[in-house]
Amino acid sequence: MHERIIRVATTAGLVEGFTRDGVHRWRSIPYAQPPVGPLRYLAPQPAEPWRGVRFCHSFANCAPQQRMYTATGVGRYQPMSEDCLTLNVVAPEDADTEALPVMVFIHGGAYLLGSSATPIYDGAALARRGCIYVSVNYRLGALGCLDLSSLATEDHPIESNLFLRDLVLALQWVRDNISAFGGDPENVTIFGESAGAQAVITLLATPSAKGLFAQAISESPAAGMTSSTETAAKFADRFVSLLGASRADGAAAVRAARPRDLVNALDRLIESNSSDMLGAFPAGPTYGDDVLPLEPLEAIRTGAAASVPLIVGTNRDEGRLFTRFLKLLPTTEHAVEAVLGGAGAATRDRIIEAYPDYPARKACVRIGGDFAFGAASWQVAEARAAVAPTYVYRYDYAPRPLHWSGLGATHATELFAVFDIYRTRFGAALTLAGDRAAAQRVSRDLQSRWRAFARTGVPGDGWPAHTLERRAVMVFDRRSRVEFDPHPERRAAWSGFSLAE
Repeated sequence: MHERIIRVATTAGLVEGFTRDGVHRWRSIPYAQPPVGPLRYLAPQPAEPWRGVRFCHSFANCAPQQRMYTATGVGRYQPMSEDCLTLNVVAPEDADTEALPVMVFIHGGAYLLGSSATPIYDGAALARRGCIYVSVNYRLGALGCLDLSSLATEDHPIESNLFLRDLVLALQWVRDNISAFGGDPENVTIFGESAGAQAVITLLATPSAKGLFAQAISESPAAGMTSSTETAAKFADRFVSLLGASRADGAAAVRAARPRDLVNALDRLIESNSSDMLGAFPAGPTYGDDVLPLEPLEAIRTGAAASVPLIVGTNRDEGRLFTRFLKLLPTTEHAVEAVLGGAGAATRDRIIEAYPDYPARKACVRIGGDFAFGAASWQVAEARAAVAPTYVYRYDYAPRPLHWSGLGATHATELFAVFDIYRTRFGAALTLAGDRAAAQRVSRDLQSRWRAFARTGVPGDGWPAHTLERRAVMVFDRRSRVEFDPHPERRAAWSGFSLAE
């Protein structure tokens, strides 16, 4: 296999990558100092310069998490470490002389798991079609996405929204370095899926991120992931108790704990929170500090958020994945009643009425998907439509094996199209039942629109912007089409929904 090395000068030093299959790749370039020792629980610091050449041929560490989620292949696992603040760059080998649009991907995983090294996030297919692709690691779980700043003492400082600070620093690295890789620092699109999509929405409302990106794509943003400082403080108290420490000793305990113990304690907190919800998921952004002054939807509604063009959407069968894996959503009658009961009788009744076949199993799964993803997408679209260019989609396509398995167009399956997975060996297996042409057609359509949006802020022809008068939704399927307000009852039912209401 033909492969050659390629070197680029960054602000911190030379990085060496390799060229293969029509793209240049650099893996695990540090954008920050390792957040270890005295830097644990503090804002990230820019990477220290190095002498000579840094070899960026292979992926380094992912953030600490349960080992099962770090698989990169059969029997292969990515090493874990707090020293994980790196990013990857993929660029086309035969790029034009003019600077290319940049697409920065933020992976999902409930703010608990995931890595930019996950094979599906490779990004080479996007780069070959004319962009510079960047994928980012950030601190996860109790080391980055659980706000423990309320425990801070003078001797043991702890800062808030660490993962958000990580992402802002990564975007600053892109601004300062991406031109050396062939990218246009003035034309950066951030995009993410699930928790990564929620991070994209949050970055719109993060003052320090303004000016660092020109477009944003949010694929299935997760709801209920943002906490007030008061709720975050309650989670912090519960967390240190599960860690076996008192609140007075909490800061010292979390700064000294082994990463494995922090990961396990957060799992126990999430399990306990499912029966005693505080109005949010424990891991995620916290609003009310200097990094995120306003709750993101409030920032959007009041015009305080970045007014860049946005694509936001969901998949038709979001909830089905969570009946098999990561059973975090309410997809049974008992779970639906437990969740909606916490929002008050009037809200519960309003939502249930929008699903005429409730409590049938199918309705419960649909409610679970809308609770977690549909509601957030609808609320963001409604809030942004009046203040900034907004495009809404629904991804309906699934090859026959996914329908036969009962998953359908479930959560994250749009990533198969975004990253051109249907042209890989895995994708070919999914399309053996005569779906290959349709799968590749959907992939081409979605990718061309994502690329057009990254270039111009408009996702191609025939996709009207979302307005409160028409509510246009692009439906990606075997025959893609535009529908107008396709689920008005469900959309209206979830309007303003919050577990904290």
